[in-house]
Amino acid sequence: MGIDTGPLFEALTVKGKTLRNRVVMPPMVVLRGLTTPEGVEWYGRHACGGVGLVIVEATAVNRFGPELTAENLRPLADAIHAGGALAAIQLFPVTFGRPVSPAMLKPHEIDEILAAYRTAGRICREAGFDGVEPHGAHGYLLNLFFSPVKNRRKDSFGGELANRCRMALAVVEATRQGFDDGGLLLYRHTPVGQGYGIEESLALAEELVKAGVDVLDISPSSVEFPGDRAAPFKRFGVPVIAVNQLDEPERALEVLREGRADLIAVGRGLIADPDWPTKVKEGRLGEVVKCIRCDEMCFGNLKKGIPIECTQWKA
Repeated sequence: MGIDTGPLFEALTVKGKTLRNRVVMPPMVVLRGLTTPEGVEWYGRHACGGVGLVIVEATAVNRFGPELTAENLRPLADAIHAGGALAAIQLFPVTFGRPVSPAMLKPHEIDEILAAYRTAGRICREAGFDGVEPHGAHGYLLNLFFSPVKNRRKDSFGGELANRCRMALAVVEATRQGFDDGGLLLYRHTPVGQGYGIEESLALAEELVKAGVDVLDISPSSVEFPGDRAAPFKRFGVPVIAVNQLDEPERALEVLREGRADLIAVGRGLIADPDWPTKVKEGRLGEVVKCIRCDEMCFGNLKKGIPIECTQWKA
């Protein structure tokens, strides 16, 4: 007798926008481009596989305007919508590969980053995206501002907790100013990081929600207890996304049954099999092409600077 996967496929409406189910494709850099036929096909194909929300890979905000426009991004949003999913895009504060610490940034450079978030939000809205997500996790710049270990600033952006929250809140405000049509504002945060723990993260999350964040994307939870580090963030009354090896349906269902999160992010499992949601919904678990976590052609290709693939596609 198969497992009841029904909870994974209940709809969820947030601010008038309805996700057809609880499965999220998280942002993963795939090196196919956002405006190329290959990139549009990649994201459209994954939407067709049955996810409720596609979050397009982290994209530097300084690319919006000079390179990325509403016109050349619209086919990407349209392809995701055509597949039946909502479309969001993750916004990254600086150019990839540029080593930047909080202390390095002069006040006018912070202003430039905030202006770029404002522009990126506006262009994403005009392109038809349903949501945008500032990337504040995984030891990248916005996360470094939050870290008491990595943030050595002596001004209002460093020091006490309220100051270390300031950059994230300023980015949220700027992004909302651009993406001002009632669309979804997500924020990705790592709950336990360099020099901080859950309690400080909860303090940040409370302020993020007050500032207008509609969905908290908490990454990652532990392997041992799926969704555990996402669970405390449920107290703020907005949907919470959990991630980490949730391509195993039993683990994903445990998160939902225990009320630890509202949405389930499946990353490498969707690289291995874009039809993961449809197969799981239809009870065809034996047909799912499973990620074996070898990292050979996903992270491996990423390090080589070539489009990611999966060793299991041919298998």
